[in-house]
Amino acid sequence: MATINPYLNFNGNTEEAFTFYKSVFGGEFAALQRFGETPHAGNLPPADKEKIMHVALPIGPGNLIMGTDVLEPMDKVTFGTNFSIAVGTESEKEANRIFESLSQGGKVTMPMEKVFWGDYFGMLTDKFGIQWMISYTYSQS
Repeated sequence: MATINPYLNFNGNTEEAFTFYKSVFGGEFAALQRFGETPHAGNLPPADKEKIMHVALPIGPGNLIMGTDVLEPMDKVTFGTNFSIAVGTESEKEANRIFESLSQGGKVTMPMEKVFWGDYFGMLTDKFGIQWMISYTYSQS
């Protein structure tokens, strides 16, 4: 079975974003590598050496979010509506906690509520411009 792990690109604030996500979801980084630790570090300006080349944060069993800082002269990241990260939770309480935490400093686009397809669901854009869909699926018993 394949897994899908979102990979997020940032304009220099990957560490801030992933520290925030770690505070929401808990756990430890599975990987954290800075550009200064790469074979090409000698070719980089000093400020870029501290930026994040790769970070991975496990979220629940088998799930990761990963990210990087985009360095010059590569194109700057343009945040848009071309993706969201969907998080399935084990309870309404967990859904509410994650939703409330991620929405701090962000924008709620749909508050958590029971929706017509039977889930407890909400959407938001966090303070880093990342769109999230949080859901809890009620048992069908």
